[in-house]
Amino acid sequence: MDEVFEEQLFEPQYPAGLYTKRPNATALLSPLYDYTFKGIFTQETEESYFALRCFLSAVLNRKVSKVTLKPNEPVAETTEQKKMTFDISVEFDDGELADIEMQARSQAYNYGVRAEILAARLLTNNAKKGQNWEASKVYQISVLNFHYKNNDNKELRWYTMTDDSKENLEERLNIIFIDLVTIRKLKDKPVDQLTPLEKWGLFFSYVDHEDKRDYIKSIVESEQGIMEADKMVQKMSDSDDNWFVQNSLWIAERDRTASLEIAKKKGLEEGIQQGIQQSARETAIALLKEEIPIETIARSVKLPIEEVLELQKELPEHA
Repeated sequence: MDEVFEEQLFEPQYPAGLYTKRPNATALLSPLYDYTFKGIFTQETEESYFALRCFLSAVLNRKVSKVTLKPNEPVAETTEQKKMTFDISVEFDDGELADIEMQARSQAYNYGVRAEILAARLLTNNAKKGQNWEASKVYQISVLNFHYKNNDNKELRWYTMTDDSKENLEERLNIIFIDLVTIRKLKDKPVDQLTPLEKWGLFFSYVDHEDKRDYIKSIVESEQGIMEADKMVQKMSDSDDNWFVQNSLWIAERDRTASLEIAKKKGLEEGIQQGIQQSARETAIALLKEEIPIETIARSVKLPIEEVLELQKELPEHA
């Protein structure tokens, strides 16, 4: 099968736009949707933190012994500065920072530019007061369900600032792209021949696919961190609420993307951000009506908790 065509075809076994509740007793949510991906790594449990540390260790190829979840909304320093939200924002025990994101599909915008801006904001946040210009390293880590570069064959691309002779500057800015399309070429490779990063990539891609259940089980049993991640997916999948939230977020994102494309074609650039915010608020209201936890809504629709609380007050039962 043509690789590009295969890439376009690949999707979770249970597409989010089709299911508002668990379709059957063994169906699993897919980490390719960022709601589930975030859910694996952001629970306030030792199991979730352990999975996060193991994943970061696999990506950075060094042991990560401690991480702390951080607020995912960096403060804009001026009214003109673009507001943004990190998906999973963490701090290491040595002061380094990372933003971790799952990107299920390629977007119309330049993803490389977006990653650079996110990394730059991370580094700005990590700069220390004083005259010595001190700052720990930052990492913008993206798990991509598409090739960043067409027909790429690298599982991981790690970008830093270099000069024209490829000599690194200070390596404070690190941008890492993990290519699931390339990693999926290894499906059915003996588990004991896979690297930790390859195991995570195959887990993200196939944990919800019943025809890969035995293979994924072997991967899960080979890595304690992935075992904990699998438990999170199993637990989240038991709740119809999580299927409903994932469905709602997917539809909101689809509608938002369509609205943005229409706005761009009509030259309505200045109204784009207002449209994004309105879409997020509408989705938040729908989730509030289903009594989804405030923190979950805020994290999922990328609104401040305070704004979600204000929206809750506007509902009839809270008026």
